[in-house]
Amino acid sequence: MKRREFLLGSSTLALTAMSMRTSQAMTDEFVSYDGMGQAALVRTGQVSSLELVEAAIRRIERINPILNAVVHKLYDKGRAAAQAPLPDGPFQGVPYLIKDLSELDGAPLTFGSKLFQNNIANMDNGSVERAKQAGLVIIGKTNTPEFGFISTTESQLLGAARNPYNTAHHTGGSSGGAAAAVAAGLVPFAHASDGGGSIRIPASVNGLVGLKPSRGRLFIKQPTPGDVDIVVRLAVSRSVRDTAQILNASENKGSDAPLPPTGFVDGPSKKRLKIAFSTRTVTGTEPAPDVAAATRKAAALCADLGHDVDTLTQDIVGPEFLFHFLNIWAAGAHLVVENARLIGLMQGRWVGPQKMLEPWTLGLADMFEKNRAKDPDVMKKAVAYSAQVEAAYTAFFEDYDVLLTPVLSRPPLLIGTQDSAKSFDELYDSVLDYVPYTPQYNVAGNPAISLPLFTSTEGLPIGSQFAAPTGDDATLLHLAYELEQAAPWNARWPAISAYYL
Repeated sequence: MKRREFLLGSSTLALTAMSMRTSQAMTDEFVSYDGMGQAALVRTGQVSSLELVEAAIRRIERINPILNAVVHKLYDKGRAAAQAPLPDGPFQGVPYLIKDLSELDGAPLTFGSKLFQNNIANMDNGSVERAKQAGLVIIGKTNTPEFGFISTTESQLLGAARNPYNTAHHTGGSSGGAAAAVAAGLVPFAHASDGGGSIRIPASVNGLVGLKPSRGRLFIKQPTPGDVDIVVRLAVSRSVRDTAQILNASENKGSDAPLPPTGFVDGPSKKRLKIAFSTRTVTGTEPAPDVAAATRKAAALCADLGHDVDTLTQDIVGPEFLFHFLNIWAAGAHLVVENARLIGLMQGRWVGPQKMLEPWTLGLADMFEKNRAKDPDVMKKAVAYSAQVEAAYTAFFEDYDVLLTPVLSRPPLLIGTQDSAKSFDELYDSVLDYVPYTPQYNVAGNPAISLPLFTSTEGLPIGSQFAAPTGDDATLLHLAYELEQAAPWNARWPAISAYYL
């Protein structure tokens, strides 16, 4: 981003924030409630679901033009659902937003790509189905990068989502629209998904709670295609209890559940944990000073709370992780490119991948094809390596309860740093440098959570990432409650937010 554009963004931020703080247009008493708080108002008859929905719609209409977080408005469907009998779930009557990478029956499903610009879903994804069963009222869909393949939300189809803390900065990816909407108070929490960090990255960038649950934890309607199961769908939120409750509502509790159910974790634990912490990336580099400082402060806070905190001196996985993970990641892009014309024909369009897909998607696909040409067994080796990664983390967590690292290598990027018009070669180093801490847990299957404990010297959020053994999601939630009490973030609102309406 050029200096003039940065200053323009900063000026717009200041003027908009001043306008919001002095505006008398509306006072929204519901903004200060998290999802469980709003549900309690409905359950006790103090408000109706329709009142909550109408308030959320007003917020979106007022703030979304600045942030571009909500890209498909489903207000009439939301109003109708709010006035119909709702399931008696833990979030009955609470307004909700679905990420535009997941199916919501009858709603647009673009995947952030021109290739699917006119696509309409004909079913509910499993996570959407569980959201409805929990009583949530869906009023829109949120911005996402093309197919969720990159760590920013700036697609050519949907446009850039802007950070409510400073609109010159991005919202992360791929749940960037969801995170911007929640940080700004448009809804108390929102649907999100994570295949390489896409819940934790935007949670970090926007100052939210973002849990990637254990592999096998969640109810799924249809398995995600691929040789390695790396994708989960949950939410980003402002409170630990909202995250704990949506996990409770979303997890598989059937007889075929791979993991014992967590249930609703409702507070801290007295158990003191053995925590390892590290700021080193898989390539042996260190993050930006603000990020390193935030991670050290998080470690110190845990120690002050009585946990046993050690500095990690030995890497769990090395630089070869990136090669194998990128082949798993790029295989999805290759599948899209390979089938682009067929996808177009199914929509009644004759289209080619070069015109419909972004350079990053095309570049990932090309990289995969070249790697496969050199070694036809490249995916077989990536799958075998993934099993080694899982074993390495299993062995590590025999000695520790939790591992603390950064989420990202630096504070939130300026919009344009990873612009969707840039070439693959221009973006490659930036993406790998920015996201070295999150995909390990998608491959290994461990739960990991980003918590908004600290900020940069410029006042931008910096998340701290905590991971635990596979199946031990409860430990992360117990610790998150404790940290939320010790270093509260619930009163921290960005300049662009419904809090100032």
